[in-house]
Amino acid sequence: MTGQPLRLDELGADPASVLKVVAYFDDLDDRRCGAADLVRAAARLAGCPVAARADDPLCFDAAGAALNPGVDLDEGDVRVLRDGPAAPLDAVVRDRLRRSLRLCRARRFPAPALGFDESLPVRVLAVSTDAPATLSVVLDVLGGDRVRTTTIGTTIAVAYQGSRDARTLSDALEDAISAAFPTPLPAGAGRGPWIGIGSPTDIFSTPTSWHQARRALRFASSTGYGRRAIAFERLSVLELLADLPVDAVLSNPDVARIDELAATPAGAVEVATAEAFCKYGSLRRTAEELYVHHSTVASRLAHVAERMGWDFDDPMDRFIATLVFLVRRIALSSAELGDTG
Repeated sequence: MTGQPLRLDELGADPASVLKVVAYFDDLDDRRCGAADLVRAAARLAGCPVAARADDPLCFDAAGAALNPGVDLDEGDVRVLRDGPAAPLDAVVRDRLRRSLRLCRARRFPAPALGFDESLPVRVLAVSTDAPATLSVVLDVLGGDRVRTTTIGTTIAVAYQGSRDARTLSDALEDAISAAFPTPLPAGAGRGPWIGIGSPTDIFSTPTSWHQARRALRFASSTGYGRRAIAFERLSVLELLADLPVDAVLSNPDVARIDELAATPAGAVEVATAEAFCKYGSLRRTAEELYVHHSTVASRLAHVAERMGWDFDDPMDRFIATLVFLVRRIALSSAELGDTG
């Protein structure tokens, strides 16, 4: 932090005071502060809680303690949560904090100019894997196209400049991962890579694609029968589910009952079968994928239906079941990724 005892309540609204606030944030930028330190410093300056959304929601009070923001925050959103009327320089604080957070993100994921054509778009992939060597499965699919990789936290960022659209690319990655790590995975086997795929951007806007890739990664499968390569562009309205709080999802009665059922070996098989059925859409296709007789699938579904109060022949119940499995998968994947904001 800057160590400067600057506070807005000691400043006026004159140009000299504005310049002091600008200098305050310039000093933070020079120190290459992270997003959390930037929001904390803004709260100390403002003398009240400040909330912002960088990759995840952040909120600190004037003493530097972390808080729940208590408000919905869009990407890049900055709020000065002052009781009573706004201070004269609150708008300056918001503007400068927003700028500093953009600079912070750019430092974390600089534009991969080396070896890339600046006239062509770039996608960023967020890859989570329990064994870095499995990244080769991803790189083999990307082939001879321009590719650069870097590790950001616990996730591997892959900048990719190629011609494939979101559907073609995600399907190719899904097929490759499924071939290398077929479901159901043997006990003790590595899960293989999970991938979120950002939208194509110009070469200097790769942080935007990276943020989208991280959000898409929350939909990657921590359970047996979800997709393991998810393109942000294909999520459509489902992207809204990325903001569901993990604790709230896991405490939902339907999700909690599924977790309770899956806590035993036999129940885990039944839950996996029901999730597979929601994915494949028919008893016969599910039986083929699971290498069991279709009567076995029907028996397992009947037990899950009895426990959950679902009728898999009813379109509404089938939709609810699919949604329960989806949000449960997001919550479990997010918890494993350490992304619970």
